[in-house]
Amino acid sequence: MSHMRPVFYVSDGTGITAETIGHSLLTQFEGVEFDTRRIPFVDSLDKARAAARTIREAGERVGKQPIIVNTVVDSQLIEALAESGALMLDVFTPFIQPLEKILGVKRQPRVGHAHGMVDFAAYERRIDATNYALSHDDGIDVHYDDADLILVGVSRSGKTPTCLYMALHYGVRAANYPLTPDDLEESELPKRLRPHRKKLFGLTIDPVRLQQIRQERKPDSRYATLEQCRREVAAAERLFRQEGIPALSTTHTSIEEIASKVLASLGIHRHMF
Repeated sequence: MSHMRPVFYVSDGTGITAETIGHSLLTQFEGVEFDTRRIPFVDSLDKARAAARTIREAGERVGKQPIIVNTVVDSQLIEALAESGALMLDVFTPFIQPLEKILGVKRQPRVGHAHGMVDFAAYERRIDATNYALSHDDGIDVHYDDADLILVGVSRSGKTPTCLYMALHYGVRAANYPLTPDDLEESELPKRLRPHRKKLFGLTIDPVRLQQIRQERKPDSRYATLEQCRREVAAAERLFRQEGIPALSTTHTSIEEIASKVLASLGIHRHMF
């Protein structure tokens, strides 16, 4: 039986905003264990009451007051959620009054409105960038003239998820190139990357972590031995230093942080929305 504190991210939209903010808050409290769950699309009274029941029962099960991180905007729905007896953390509430005051305009709470601000040009750019990332993944297509940046690193060092994250969130055309053992033996930049030196960013990783990831992918292969991982990582890091390529270790770094650092390092300024 779990005795972790139940936390619910509740939203009238996807719940991603509530979860992102909630996660940032909870990580401030070391040594406390949380059982987190997202309840999205709470956009009617029935759904709010059902969510409140679920949340109340979760609290009763472990004998602890649950926490709701809430981005629902309809006050009626918020009241229904509060029936759960949870501690209510309303993400938008602290900011509404000061904003109304300075803007001289009252808010117009519309359900799901935060998620409905669609800039079609930005949306198209993201879809285009995502397609670009997929077609330029792992050196499939090495025509990099249109790339905003190219991530370089050994196999399984986190290049693909980072490229996709940057494409989806920032509309950045991110390609990636895997450094093969053959490339690393050359101990110089692969020929096809040389014309794009200014777009390159290196990802590296702790060899022990790399070995775990590769072992899951190809158990007991030479590719997954610790010795091979150490050799490849050392050669890749040597190459980055020698060629003056900015680099970052992905071992203990979230994808969000990697993406931000890559974009900042290459001087690419894009907004999330």
